[in-house]
Amino acid sequence: MSYRTILTAWLLLAFANSACTLLYSAEPVAQTQRPDGTPNPAAWMAEGSFGVMTHYLPQPAGATAAEQTDDLNRLADQFDLDTFVGQFQETGADWLILTLGQQSGFLASANPVFDAVTPGHTPRRDVVMEIAQRLKTLGKRLILYFPAESDPAVQLGPRGEAYLERYFEFIRQYSLKFGTLHHGWWFDSCLPHSDDYWQRWLAAARAGNPTAVVAFSGAEFCTGGPINPRCRFEDYHAGEIHLLEAGKIRRDFLYPPEDVVTTADGKLRKRGQEPVFYLPDGPFIDNVQWHGLLPIDQTFNPAIPDRFCHYSDAELLAFVRAIKEVGGAITINVPIDSTNGHLRAESHAQMVRLGKALRPE
Repeated sequence: MSYRTILTAWLLLAFANSACTLLYSAEPVAQTQRPDGTPNPAAWMAEGSFGVMTHYLPQPAGATAAEQTDDLNRLADQFDLDTFVGQFQETGADWLILTLGQQSGFLASANPVFDAVTPGHTPRRDVVMEIAQRLKTLGKRLILYFPAESDPAVQLGPRGEAYLERYFEFIRQYSLKFGTLHHGWWFDSCLPHSDDYWQRWLAAARAGNPTAVVAFSGAEFCTGGPINPRCRFEDYHAGEIHLLEAGKIRRDFLYPPEDVVTTADGKLRKRGQEPVFYLPDGPFIDNVQWHGLLPIDQTFNPAIPDRFCHYSDAELLAFVRAIKEVGGAITINVPIDSTNGHLRAESHAQMVRLGKALRPE
């Protein structure tokens, strides 16, 4: 073989290897247009690195209503805003999903509809608003979490025909309050509804920010039900995940606890049920931006011990990259100490490492 032939072959091989490297390492371009030709309002989620969620849920103590209100104010007053915002910023995440409340009957931010019915159940200090204001200065986005109107913990007065109007007005007041400081909603425990019902809900959620993106979760995705979104009008998939295995999402429902067993090789299985694995293959699911919500170090499912929600850096990074490579988006829920607002140290450290690994050199 002549020198020229060898040189030509070497150059062709080098070019091929370079091209493959570029194809492999290039970030996918977020799809700003949905399959039906309409704009994709949640494209920024796919464009960003990832999101962080945390369940900030202060649980006030006390034997009387007055004692509980006092303790709620005490908990809010000792929330360490600087540390919380600093920890979030260090992760490199582009958005935060934050709970307004869940299950306890106490909320972290005042609301005129709620406060009129249940006085003393929101604190003087508005921690959520303070976080929203700080995130704006950092160029980060805030998504608000709240349970659906069907959740019995939502205390807005007696049930009946007027209740739905109160709930929608409650959401509308929050949206107006936060305005452009909030960029979306993640609603939990949603039942099926008519198109008109969904549109009324969406109008309330977007009253203060018409560009806010909304997801409705019925927990069907994580319990072996339909893969597609709960509502065809939502902007991004709620995508609640309970467990990863070998870098893939487990969609089979591991419940009740007494039927969940650990195999000899350390895998979780439900008796009489085969595991179901899933990864998205594109940026959309039923015309909605694909998004997943993964808990680490603290389970969403009481039948899954916390230790199974801890993943190595390599497994977590591979999973996030697999999502991003197809144009999807991912939020990772990390534990928080609701007495002071500090993210759990080891979970925060892993998010910092993930953020650095995702950033281009």
